[in-house]
Amino acid sequence: MRLREFGTAVGYLPTGRYNAITDVPGVSVGQVSVIEDNPTVRRSGVTVIFPHQGNLAWERVYAGTAVLNGYGVMIGRTTIDEWGLLGSPIVLTGTRSLSSGIEAATQYLTRIDPKIGEFDLAIPVVAECDDGYLNDNRGPALSIEAFSQAFSAMSSGPVVEGSVGAGTGMQLFEFKGGIGTASRVVEERGRAFTLGVLVNTNFGRRHQLIVRGRPIGLALEGTSRTGREGSCIGVVATDAPLLPHQLSRLAKRMGLGLARTGSAANDSSGEIFLAFSTAMRFPRNQSDHEVGYIIDGQTSERIPLINRLFDAAIEATEEAVLNALLEATTVVGRDGHSLVAFDPNEFPYVFD
Repeated sequence: MRLREFGTAVGYLPTGRYNAITDVPGVSVGQVSVIEDNPTVRRSGVTVIFPHQGNLAWERVYAGTAVLNGYGVMIGRTTIDEWGLLGSPIVLTGTRSLSSGIEAATQYLTRIDPKIGEFDLAIPVVAECDDGYLNDNRGPALSIEAFSQAFSAMSSGPVVEGSVGAGTGMQLFEFKGGIGTASRVVEERGRAFTLGVLVNTNFGRRHQLIVRGRPIGLALEGTSRTGREGSCIGVVATDAPLLPHQLSRLAKRMGLGLARTGSAANDSSGEIFLAFSTAMRFPRNQSDHEVGYIIDGQTSERIPLINRLFDAAIEATEEAVLNALLEATTVVGRDGHSLVAFDPNEFPYVFD
């Protein structure tokens, strides 16, 4: 069950139709889970986020990134930081399969744009979390075909959460974790802007867990199972017209959303975030662009819109993490390792 199915919520802002990153017009998600026992134990998968339905290699969008703790990898991040542009699907997977993800995304971009390799080159965005507690990382990486299946499975509807896609083998506060998503709607002068997030949760020690402001992890201290930390890759999508530096500021607020769930960005955990705006597309063959963007902040006499977008990113991130926790199911993996699902019935007062 998702958090709102308990009749409770996080924050004050309304959600979009699906309460998912796909509430942002044009954004779609594709996922594939790989669960095998022979010849290698696999508990891994792929989650792909598409910023729009057009040719991503040809029509780029503004983007920015932020890092809370850097023990992790997001291929393509330096290009985004340099240019402020995203021209690739965002591919999430396990650490062992990072190289396959790069190759698969490069093949995808080359296929949709024949000028790749001639006019320009493909620098895909691929990010990892370590699912090695359940997935046997001593075996081979996921096949390129698995990634291709995720590309083909793109949907702009509801997003499946928990032990699915790139989240198949992930842990969250030493319970089973994985994929989570949520959205918020912010109004400004009669116009509604949508912001959605998707997280691949693989972080936290059990005693750190906070649910809706209640430190319930303290009651679980001493019940640790995995003894290892992971990471969290977070993606923010919005149709609000933001410039790259504003998107970097927005991405940074995901860390505050994680903190509300108890994350301390532990030493061997990589919290890496990316935010993009679908408000404008920039074709490579167009030299003149009419750019619209938000300017507010210290010059604004009202509560700045950017502040409410910060609220939206924080609220949606917190709720997405809790959705991942509540939607995940128990998974047994390599060497008999298991990650059990969180049982909300043990803490009914938290969901009142």
